[in-house]
Amino acid sequence: MSSDMSDRMTGRSAPNGSAQDVDPATTPKRPEMSLGELFSEMTSELSTLFRKEVELAKVEGREEIKQAGSAAGMFAGAGLGGWMAVLFASFALAWLLDQAMNTALAFLIVAVLWGIVALILLSTAKKKAKSVKALPETTRTLKEDVQWAKAQKS
Repeated sequence: MSSDMSDRMTGRSAPNGSAQDVDPATTPKRPEMSLGELFSEMTSELSTLFRKEVELAKVEGREEIKQAGSAAGMFAGAGLGGWMAVLFASFALAWLLDQAMNTALAFLIVAVLWGIVALILLSTAKKKAKSVKALPETTRTLKEDVQWAKAQKS
């Protein structure tokens, strides 16, 4: 075998100074492993990766559902508070027209208090609803996994 051919096979440059470029795409990264072993390792790693991603999504999903449930409960409380405010304000207005001022004024005070409760619950529910994000950690790790897979491919 000629030294020129030997140099091409080993990737060394020729003695006359002309460099024989070795294409990294055709050079095996793990020449000691068979194709079957490489394929087995890849499927094992992918299986582990998918299991971990599913577990992460479950954990994040539970946390997000808990926050969304809390916000929904506060929205319901705000709705009930608003309904009570309208109910008592209606009673107060009706009794104001029909009866003495003192009774109607009492019902109006109760209606205003329920209105204040409804506003507090509504603002708190809005803040909690805005803080709910769709699986942020899973989204981040999936992006990392895509980058890792691209790096493994090249």
